[in-house]
Amino acid sequence: MEIIYGTWHWSISGFLIGMTMLILIYFGKSFGMSSNLRTLCSMAGAGKFSDFFKMDWREQKWSLAIVLGAIVGGFIAFHFLSNGSGVNLNPDTITQLQSLGIDAPNGKLLPDALFSIETLQSPKGFAILLIGGLLIGFGTRYAGGCTSGHAISGLSNLQLPSLVAVIGFFIGGIIMAHFLLPIIFKTA
Repeated sequence: MEIIYGTWHWSISGFLIGMTMLILIYFGKSFGMSSNLRTLCSMAGAGKFSDFFKMDWREQKWSLAIVLGAIVGGFIAFHFLSNGSGVNLNPDTITQLQSLGIDAPNGKLLPDALFSIETLQSPKGFAILLIGGLLIGFGTRYAGGCTSGHAISGLSNLQLPSLVAVIGFFIGGIIMAHFLLPIIFKTA
């Protein structure tokens, strides 16, 4: 049997995500990557320092399989199910990114302008990653979950707060991509 390399069609991935959600709903569970981070912090003893982490992590240890699955699945997909072409972006997107000084992917998953050792060592690059990480961390906590939790689990459970959060995620992404990112990368 010949394995066809490349990206999976959205309908296959969507079907698998949908089946996973049905299984989780059947067992009364919900999905979200940020909740797994809370479980890991609770396991490590963070409950001694913050009431937010005071929880019985043993009740949530099943969700750590999702983290392990994401890591192992990503490794398998990249090393065994990929044709090595990397990310294929629209040429217009590449032109827009280059105008901001962000290089074309050229087979990489992350641009060097944001995720290289040199960028991390520069004050501006370090500040972007630090502030971005803090905003994501606090934003995830403030919104009561991350994009995967709200967009996949919350919406499949027809939760109105998840709909509001997802709309906010999209509005925030549009504002960042079209207005703030050009300002950040145009400044020296």
